[in-house]
Order: sequence, then structure tokens, then C-alpha cells
Amino acid sequence: MLILLPLLLLYYGARNIHCSTVHENIRDLQALLDFKQGITSDPNGALSNWTMSSHFCRWNGVKYTPTPPLRVTYLLLNGQKLSGQISSSLGNLTFLKYLVLSYNNFVGPVPLLGSLQQQLILYLNNNNLSGNIPDALAGCSNLTDLDLSSNLLVGSIPPKLGFLTTLKQLSFHQNHLTGVIPLGLGNITNLTVVDLSYNHLSGPIPNQFWQMPNIVWLYLDSNNLSGNIPRTLSPLPSHQQLSVTYNMLGNTLPPNIGTVLPNLQILYLAGNMFEGFIPASLGSVSGLTALDLSANKFTGQIPSIFRKLSGLTYLNLEANMLEASDSAGWEFFDDLANCRSLEVLSLYANQLQGVIPNSISNLSTNLTALLMSGNNLSGIVPSSIGKFSGLIRLSLDMNHLTGTIEDWIGKLKNLQKLNLEKNNFTGTIAPSIGNLTQLSFLSLAENKFSGFLPPSLGHLQQMNNLNLSYNNIQGSIPVDFGNLKQLVILDVSLNQLGGEIPETLGQCQQLVTIRMDQNMLTGNIPTTFSNLNSLSVLNLFHNILSGPLPAYLNNLQLITKLDLSYNDFEGEIPRNSVLDNATVVSLDGNPGLCGGAIDFHMPPCQVVSRRAGLVNNLIKTLIPIFSFMSLIMLAYTIFHAKKKTSRRPHLLLFSFGRKFPKVSYKDIAHATGNFCESNLIGRGSYGSVYKEKITQAKTQVAVKVFDLEMRCADRSFISECEVLRSIRHRNLLPIPTACSTIDHSGSDFKALIYELMQNGNLDTWLHNRTSSVAGKRLGLVERMNIAVSIADALAYLHHDCGSPIVHCDVQPTNILLDDDMNAYLGDFGIASLVLDPRSTTAGHSGPNNSIIVTGTIGYIAPGIYVSVHVSTSGDVYSFGVVLLDMLLGKRPTDSMFGDELSIGIFEESNFPDQMLGKIDDRLQEECKGSIKTSQKQKRRSVDAYNHWFKLLFLVHVYCQESE
Repeated sequence: MLILLPLLLLYYGARNIHCSTVHENIRDLQALLDFKQGITSDPNGALSNWTMSSHFCRWNGVKYTPTPPLRVTYLLLNGQKLSGQISSSLGNLTFLKYLVLSYNNFVGPVPLLGSLQQQLILYLNNNNLSGNIPDALAGCSNLTDLDLSSNLLVGSIPPKLGFLTTLKQLSFHQNHLTGVIPLGLGNITNLTVVDLSYNHLSGPIPNQFWQMPNIVWLYLDSNNLSGNIPRTLSPLPSHQQLSVTYNMLGNTLPPNIGTVLPNLQILYLAGNMFEGFIPASLGSVSGLTALDLSANKFTGQIPSIFRKLSGLTYLNLEANMLEASDSAGWEFFDDLANCRSLEVLSLYANQLQGVIPNSISNLSTNLTALLMSGNNLSGIVPSSIGKFSGLIRLSLDMNHLTGTIEDWIGKLKNLQKLNLEKNNFTGTIAPSIGNLTQLSFLSLAENKFSGFLPPSLGHLQQMNNLNLSYNNIQGSIPVDFGNLKQLVILDVSLNQLGGEIPETLGQCQQLVTIRMDQNMLTGNIPTTFSNLNSLSVLNLFHNILSGPLPAYLNNLQLITKLDLSYNDFEGEIPRNSVLDNATVVSLDGNPGLCGGAIDFHMPPCQVVSRRAGLVNNLIKTLIPIFSFMSLIMLAYTIFHAKKKTSRRPHLLLFSFGRKFPKVSYKDIAHATGNFCESNLIGRGSYGSVYKEKITQAKTQVAVKVFDLEMRCADRSFISECEVLRSIRHRNLLPIPTACSTIDHSGSDFKALIYELMQNGNLDTWLHNRTSSVAGKRLGLVERMNIAVSIADALAYLHHDCGSPIVHCDVQPTNILLDDDMNAYLGDFGIASLVLDPRSTTAGHSGPNNSIIVTGTIGYIAPGIYVSVHVSTSGDVYSFGVVLLDMLLGKRPTDSMFGDELSIGIFEESNFPDQMLGKIDDRLQEECKGSIKTSQKQKRRSVDAYNHWFKLLFLVHVYCQESE
């Protein structure tokens, strides 16, 4: 032993000396030097000691044989950020067993390594290698592991790789390979892992792949594979993970799939065309932890197969045609209660119906995701859902769920994404939602939430997408919203929000999209919005915003959509940037704006404002108005004393809901020629009007078909039915009957049927001189009769029908004329009932107890619009504008009323001396004819016109309270 020790020391000392001084293996040395020469970048200095001053056995990443002559056996340089090409000289390292160059930035082709005959592990994954997989790799006869995944390889998989009988693991994941899977790969009986996912492979999966005895993992995801899984499979007890997602595989699954794969842990079949029932045999795979059958065509009920799957953590059945309509269909929830480790459950986009069963409360408290959107669920959400405090994502959108959310929402304190949109939830937005401080996505859109926005929403400082649109939310936007510093999208459109936009929103500098359109917001755009440099979309249309357009809007260079239309902005449009682009900016419906780019077609700005002069004229004009009060009160009394005239006898049939026969969708479609354009006689805010002849009634009628995709169209239908079913007046257009059903496609269908008014509407007679009425004259007497009839109708609505009714849209297109030129007031789609019959200026409530101020631009009273009150005064104001329209022959939106000159101010400025020269030229001809007769008749004509204008002044006085 004493003799042996010196000999060993001598040997190892000699070896170290030899390693440090002599490169006796020139071939291996040269191969390594060639490899280094191909390196173009070495940021980590991995090859810094690859110099001739030291032996290669001391170089980083190199390992060698324990005895001379020293031969390289390992080259391990993974994750070093090396760039360049891999030299094929590495094929000369004939003793090489491990070549690991993964997670670098190598480019160029896969090196030719066919001369490596040792048992070899080759990892070149996660680089940028390109070109084809070389056939020469088949020469590495003892290759056991081959990983070329996550590169840029193209072409087909070489069939010669089927000769690598020692291969155990093969991964070509995430390349651009095409062609079919070579049959020979299925004959490599030693294969345990095959990963060909995320390529462009096509054709069927070779049958041999379903017979590989040692296969453990088989991944063929995201290719273009077709065919099916064989109906009969041989037992594969070693198979643990099978994933063929997102291919074009189809047909039914083998009924014995769970029996022949008893040790399966992961089964991913999503994104194919599998059909039929889910095999019950899957219930015997007791070790299953993840099952994904989503995005297929599975039908029938969800089988009760989960009782033995206690280890299941992930279950995705979304986007199929699975059913549940009774207690038996929901029994799978009882079985899922045994899956105590379940974390993700997705049933999205199936055909589940009815109420969510209370058994949902028995699911695992480990749930982090519960997705049940896109079904036909109804009823209330069980309050026990609040027990899942670990939920990160909850989606119940696109159902028919009702009730409130207060009982459970505040308990889900770990939620990051909550989607409840497109349901029928009611009540207020619970302040407890502010407890969900991790929330980053919240959508309550398209429900029936009401009340005020809770300031606690400002506590959600992780929020980046907040959508509260299409509800009945009132009040103002909380200033606390300024705390949402991560907010990217804010949508509160189509509510009843009022007040000013809070300045604090300018602190949310990540905002890209702001939608606040179709509310009742007032004031101007906050100056702090100038800080929103990321803003792309700003929709504020259909509000009551006013003042000049802020010049800083021109500095928001990323804006792609800026819609400020239908507000009360005024003044000159700032020039020379964003606000010059009419393809990006919408400014329609702001009559006070002027100037700007030519594409906006705005009137030029006047240098001197006329506002002060107009105000003085208005004051001077109002002084004599009160002298005419007694005259007008007398006229009002005469209107009510006017003897009632009966309708034509056949109108007795049209007692709404009583004698008129029921009309089906089929009847209406047939009578209108399947809603043919030739039968279309008009379009309104919420639908289209067709003429037709209903066979049962044997009379010609007009049918108003509601476009239920329009916001509030269904509410308009209900409002019109509610108002007209209880009132009767000779000058109110009645509804003979209504139709509320479904059409041939199963969609909701709503229509109202009126008697057809042969002479159309008043607007056509006043303004459309190219129509069939152009040859007829609407003289002063006819206009007076129409005015008296509509005044009589409004008096009845406001004072004589129980609770006062406000029409809300008195304008010429809603005044219909029969074949005897009798006038009728129609279209009660936005009418409302005044709650306090003792007051004509109080707030109101319609059928849905919600305030919606609307009407037609030019006819709606500005005082009513600003105060957000619906009142009878608003109808009187609109009637006054209609009277002016009838006399002047000009709509209030006519171009002559640009800048600051409204139709009302025009009247006040010209009364009484200049009015005869301003009236409709057709009436002027009538007036001139009377002048030629006698001075007495001339005086009578002048007096008649003066009485008109006195009545107009009364209308304006009557509306002063609302302003």
C-alpha cells in the first residue's frame, strides 16, 4: 500500500501537468477552435478562457475522458447568449456524449453530426436555427435524445429518423415543419416522449403512434392533422399525457379510451371536431388531473364521470353543445363535489339552461376560475358563490341572470377579472365591490343596474378595463375614479349620468379609450385631459356638454376617434392639428360651432357677437306679451269647447286590445311582402314603418316594426303601449293592435299597427316639395285647423286624462294627416307620465322609473334639456316651434338659423312688423291675393297672422319656468 500511494500521486500529477501543457489530441482541439471561430457574440464571456495558453480540458463547458488520450465527451454551453453558427466540425468529436447548446442565439443550419457514434444526447433547442432537418442525423445511430424545438426549421421530418431505434425523446416543438408525420417514427419502440406540436404538419396521425408500448408523453398540438383516433385502442398503460389540441381531428372518441389509458394524467383534445357523447369510460381514469375537451362538437348531457376523479384540478368543456335543462342534466355538479382539488371549471358557450343549482356551493374551495358565460342561465346567482374566496376569474356574461349582486360580490376578495355583462341584473352596484382590490377587469355592461356609482370603485387601483355601459346608472361620475391610475379603458356610455366630468380623470394617464356617450353630462371637457397623451378614443357624443372646444385636443396626437357630436359646444373650432381631421373627429349637432376645417361644413365665425343685442331685444319684446294673455286664454277655452267629431264608423274596430283580431308575425311578413322596400314608408329612431293590408281587418294599416338591436327600442315599444292603451281622443293616433312574438329565426319581434294616414305627415306637406303633395296647397285655414287639433290633443294629454302625459317629441313628422286632412298626434315611444299631477314641471317616471330626456334636435326645449326634467312645458315649447315651422316654412335646423340665431330669436327679432315678409312664400301668395280684394280683408289677413304670433309668444312665456 505504501508503494502504491506514490505511484498514484505520480500518475495524477503527470496527468495534470499533461493537461495543462500538451494538446496531444489535435483533432478535438481543432474541432473546438472551429466552433469558437463561428461565434460572433459572447456577451457573458463563456469562451473567454478558450485560449492556447491552457489545455482544452480546462475550458468552460468542456468535459473529457478520465484517462489519456483526453477526448471531449461533454460540451455544455446552454443559456450563454452565444451568437453565430454552429460548426459542423463538432462532428469530429467522436467521443461526444452530450452536446447541449440550447437557449442561445445560434443561426444558420443544424450542424452535420452524422459521424457521432457514441450514445448521444443532442439539445439545440431555443435558438434561431433555420433550414431543413438534415438526413445526416440518422447517422447518429446511438442518439437517445434529440431536441430541436423552438427554432425556425422548415421542410418535412426526414423519414430516415425512423432508423434511430435507440431514440427515447424526440422534440421538434415550435418550428415551421410541414408534410406528414413519418410512419417510421411510430416503430421506434423505445420512444417515451414525442413532441411535434406547433408546426404545420398535416395528414393523419399514423396508427403506429397508438401502439407505441413505452410512450409516456405525446404532444401533437397546433398542427393541421386530420383523421380520427382509432375506434379501438390497445392498452397503453405507460401513457400519461396526450395532447392533440387545435387540429382538424374528428369523429367520435373511442368509447374505451379511459380503459386503455388507465394511467392518463393529462388529456387535451380541445379545438378539434370531435362529436357525440363524452365517453363514460373517462370516469375510470382515477389519476386524471387535467381534462380539456373544449371547442369541439360534443353533445348531450355532461356525464357523471367525476366521482372517482378526486385529483382533477382543471376541467374545460367550453364551446361545445352540451346540455342541461333539468335536475338530471345538472347532476354532474354533485359529482364534481368530489374533485376537492379542482381549480378551473369552464362551461362557457354551451346549452346549459335554467337556474344555477345550489349544489355549486359544494365545489372545491380551491376554485380560481369559474366560467359559465354564453349559456341560457336564468334566475338569481346563488349567494353561496361568495364562499369561493380564492376565485381569480368569474365569468357569467351572456346569460339571462337576474336579481342583485350585493349578497356575494364583496366576498370574492381575490378576483382579478369579473364579467357579468349582457344579463338582466338589477339593483345598485354594491359599494362592497370596492373590497376587490385585485380587480383588473370589470364589466357590468348591458344590464339593468340603477342608482349611483359607488365612490368605492376608486379603490380598485389595479383596474385597467372598466365597462359599465348600457345600464340605468344615474348621478355623477365619482371624483374617486381619479385613483384608477392603471386604467386603460373606461366605458360608461348609454346611462343617465349627469353633472360634470371630474377633473381627476386627468390623473389616469394610461387611459387609451374613454366612452361616455349618450348620457346627460354637462360642463366642458376637463382641462386635465390634456395629460392623457395615450388617449386613442374619446366618445362624448349625445350629452349636454357646452362651452368652447378646448385647444389642447389638438395636442392628443394618438387620437383615432374623437366624437363630440350632438352637444352644445360653441365658438370657433381650433385649427392646425387633430381637430382638422374630419375622418377622426365628429362635431355634428353642435349648432354653436363655427369655422374649422372645410370638411366640417361649419358656418364662418362672426367677428362681433350679437348675443347682447339679442338679449336686449328679447327683454323689450317680452314686455307686451302679457297683454295678449287674456286673448290666448280665450283661445284655449275655445279649443276645449270645440264640439267633438266622431271618427269614421269602421274605426270602432280599432279599440286597442279588444275588437281588433290578433295578428301574427306571419300575417305581417306576408302583408308587407316580407318587409319589402317598396312597402317602406318611413324610418324612425327605433324602427321602420311599412304599409300593408291586414286580411282580418280588411283595411289598410301602417305597421311600425321595432329594431330591437337599437338601445331602448324595447322600452319604446312598451312605453307606447302603456300610454295609448288607456287614452282616447279624436286627435291622438290610436294603436289598433300590437304584435309581440318571435320571427322565423327565433328572435324577438315587436310591432305596432296603426290606421294608415293617407296624407302622410305634416313635415312632408311643409318641406318636401318634390313629393306627391307638391301640387297641393296647405293654406292658412288648413294650417290653423291642424294647429287647433294638435293644441286640443296636447291639452287632453296634459290636463284631461288622469295622470298628465308628456309626449316628449312634438314635431311635424309625428303629426299625421288622414284623407280629410284631419290631424293626429302620434309616436308615443318616448312619452312619460308625470308623477305629481299638481305640477307641470316636476321630474317624471316612465314605465321603467328612469329619466331619459330625449326628443328631436331643434324642437326640444333647451330649459328642459339642461334641467333633466320632463314636463308639460317641454311639449308646449315644442308645439311653439311647430307653429313657427308651419308659418315660416323653415325647420329650426335650417341653415338660415346658423351661428347664434335660433328660430325663436328670429321670431322675436321680426315681430310684428317684419313677419309678413318672412312667412312661407306659399302663404305670402295667399296674403297677396287677399290684399288685392279690399282693405278690410287685408286687415283681417294681417290680424290673423298677428294672432298666430301672439300665440307663439305665449308658448315661449309658458316655457320660461323650465329654462
